[in-house]
Amino acid sequence: MVAAIRQHWIAAACVLFVVLNALLTARDFPWLAVMPAVLLAVWAMVVVPERVLYFIAFATPLSINLEDLELGGVGVSLPTEPLMLGLTFLMLLRIALQRGVLSDGFVRHPITWVVISQLVWMAVCIIPSSMPVVSIKYMVARLWFVGSMFLLASLLFRDTQAMHRFIKSFVAGLVVVVLYTLYQHSLHHFAHDPAHWVMSPFFKDHTSYGAVLAFVLPFMVAAVAMPGYSRTEKAVAFVLLTVLVVGLVFSYTRAAWLSLVGALGLFVVMRFKVPAWVLGLLIVIAGIGYYVNKDQITIALERNRKESSDDLKEHVQSISNISSDASNLERLNRWNSAGRMWQERPLFGWGPGTYMFQYAPFQASEDRTIISTNFGSGGNAHSEYLGPLAEQGFIGMGLMLALVLLTAVRAIGLYHRMPDGVDKRVMTAAFLGLVTYYLHGALNNFLDLDKASVPFWAFTTMIVLFDLKYPKASMEEVTA
Repeated sequence: MVAAIRQHWIAAACVLFVVLNALLTARDFPWLAVMPAVLLAVWAMVVVPERVLYFIAFATPLSINLEDLELGGVGVSLPTEPLMLGLTFLMLLRIALQRGVLSDGFVRHPITWVVISQLVWMAVCIIPSSMPVVSIKYMVARLWFVGSMFLLASLLFRDTQAMHRFIKSFVAGLVVVVLYTLYQHSLHHFAHDPAHWVMSPFFKDHTSYGAVLAFVLPFMVAAVAMPGYSRTEKAVAFVLLTVLVVGLVFSYTRAAWLSLVGALGLFVVMRFKVPAWVLGLLIVIAGIGYYVNKDQITIALERNRKESSDDLKEHVQSISNISSDASNLERLNRWNSAGRMWQERPLFGWGPGTYMFQYAPFQASEDRTIISTNFGSGGNAHSEYLGPLAEQGFIGMGLMLALVLLTAVRAIGLYHRMPDGVDKRVMTAAFLGLVTYYLHGALNNFLDLDKASVPFWAFTTMIVLFDLKYPKASMEEVTA
């Protein structure tokens, strides 16, 4: 019998697995059924990690958070975050055991230093955190986003074609979500209120959905006329671009619309080589104009009574409504709360990831709105800049601003020195996608979600690699 089992061990193992799984399922423990998928994922992460990254890109828009499904309150998105955690572990292990995994240029790049500094400071802020367990979970989640989509992706993206495949994979998954959302929305006649939840269970709400759509639109615009793409690829890109634009319009996400306008404005500045001093002068003039006329501007804003609605014109006009629009007023409430939290703990903040649990006592009665809550159920600080200020002190906010400004400066410099071609199109699209999020981040914060973190860190990696590929000194020598 032993000899028979040795000869047919695969069949024996399968039979044993089926029997054991049936017994456990009968006892209300069905989780052994996922073991084959787990073993396959582990094998793939070890043997073909680059394929796993492509799969993560495709699956990210389609991932579902267990917390949203009320499965024990576990805030993990499946299948993406466990895969990113595994890839990060293997990547860190590889770095520890093998010298030179990451290129010296990448490790020494200023953007990489800022990213690492963010992680280090986040770890420091865990020690005095008001909720250490929450902060540790937040830190681990950020680590697997950075480890997989920044460090590991830097190895994959050394091949520019891998960048194309990665973004295409992400767009493919996102288009599936958009088509699903548009179908669900059509059942409600594309009304405004259902637009907040028709993308469920793939996205928590329309704001994160709109932010991610804005993220990839610059690449889809570039893909329509991308050098080297066939007519078929360009035609498909045009169709997908149309689907994404329709999805963005009916997301009713005002911040996403504004972020695209801002990205377009920056592209015009880059395209026509507007000098930095001119931009600085315009900003100074605008600031002086606001300071001189701030009372009149405030009165004008308070007179705006346009509410969020089905009418797209009124919905756009409601952006500046700070008198009656609950969404806008609640943002002001969250921002003011973040400022008060920072004043109490200016250096270390309240701890990474703790804002939603700690801000309630810092709400002033005059700031509260009809959608205010004391139970940490309404999201975070609605700002990628004020959130770190409250949670990690002024250093946390400073590092986030440093990442944004440094990436922008490097990318704009790249745009002016890179030769025309595919690389320049991809770099520009990645940067403008980041710009939409930099602007959106002033009104919302989603970097604790895989939906936004995957493109954010992947696109940032692309900027770093292009900056290394087209160094300033060598390009000046070529053009001399």
